[in-house]
Amino acid sequence: MPEGDCTTYRAKYGTAVSEPEAEALVNGICFKTGPPRITGVELEWLIHEPHRLQLPVPPARLEAAYAALRALPLHSLITVEPGGQLELSSLPAASLMECVSAVSADLSAVRDRLTPLNLTLTGLGADPWRPPSRILHRPRYDAMESYLDRAGPAGRRMMCSTASVQICLDAGHEEPGPLGYGRRWRLAHLLGPVLVAAFANSPVQDGRSTGWRSTRQAVWASIDPGTSGAPPLDVEPREAWTRHAMDAPVMFIRAADEGAEGNGNEAPWTVPEGLTFRTWTRSGAPRPPTRDDLDYHLTTLFPPVRPRGHLELRMVDAQPGDDGWIVPLAVTSALFDDPEAAETAYRTVKPLAERACPPGAPAAPRSPLWLDAARHGLADPELREAAAACFAAAADALPRMGASARVREAVAAYADRYVARGRCPADDLLDGHIDGHHYDHEHEKGILR
Repeated sequence: MPEGDCTTYRAKYGTAVSEPEAEALVNGICFKTGPPRITGVELEWLIHEPHRLQLPVPPARLEAAYAALRALPLHSLITVEPGGQLELSSLPAASLMECVSAVSADLSAVRDRLTPLNLTLTGLGADPWRPPSRILHRPRYDAMESYLDRAGPAGRRMMCSTASVQICLDAGHEEPGPLGYGRRWRLAHLLGPVLVAAFANSPVQDGRSTGWRSTRQAVWASIDPGTSGAPPLDVEPREAWTRHAMDAPVMFIRAADEGAEGNGNEAPWTVPEGLTFRTWTRSGAPRPPTRDDLDYHLTTLFPPVRPRGHLELRMVDAQPGDDGWIVPLAVTSALFDDPEAAETAYRTVKPLAERACPPGAPAAPRSPLWLDAARHGLADPELREAAAACFAAAADALPRMGASARVREAVAAYADRYVARGRCPADDLLDGHIDGHHYDHEHEKGILR
């Protein structure tokens, strides 16, 4: 490339990155190890009128509500998902209780602001009534939709109709042991199905029972595996993730004016077919990739556990009630950050590896145990036994972690109501009520009455 062309290219796109440089960058940032003491949570919510979850809220009304929320002095970051779901992302906290306190205060402020607008938040893993409808029309989401549509309709469901509790934890220590990053990486993937089953909360779609306790997880298992699949667990974690990221499909290539995203005048982004980031670095077509392209590429990978310096656990359905999200956050934090609980949890879930990642089977979230967790919840005996042991270990650990009585009582009540009975919130929905309405699941009609 002539020197003049190079200067123009760098001004427009940035400095190109080679294959070895890209591998080194991914390897260096995926697990940032240190004392595991940082906790965070990302909460997604369906937004609707009180007791009218089945009715869509006009986009203009949603935009006005979100503008009002962004004006609030919150600790958490407010963002909007493509279908209008509201997301609160906490700042990294030094402890479980610091995270719980900050997010609880933010949620109280959000609800207080939404009440006079006649809007409310509901924690469900998937919208039970409304079909997927995208309200955000930006180049990223236009391109993402085009890419995901190649694998079928599940991509649009994922973008527009699902909501989760995403738990963020430190990668861990560099050294081996219960708090080492290698152990925490493996624990996250083996504990993942237990969390799917224990907190499944999305059994209905389009007003009908789907046959899955976690329809949200079933949706994720149906989208492009190059985007949503996990890397192998029998490879060193940094090496596995680096290889996975480099060989994952490139979802889109941004236009030159990507810095103006959101102004309504953006050029469409290219949606390549059959292009991995590795092959892009080798071919340099349609243009050489840059460090920014690599960073953006990593944001388009959605495995159940995503290493972003920290570990992002993405498998938990959004939870019912104002404070339902606290239970998965508290239980998971205890099982990772308390050494005794971490050792108990690992011994408990280690035998699940035969079903979670059997040789020759698809990776999570498509492996047999992950699918059984999504379909059956804690009706699966092995998952129920593992959940009981893990909840007990977490309950023992929470006082050592300084958890408040409110948090400890919430975990204990959840264990009594669901885990001890082999149930999950999805079973409550199938037994009777969604958003204050009776759901007639017996005849699969999804009738409000």
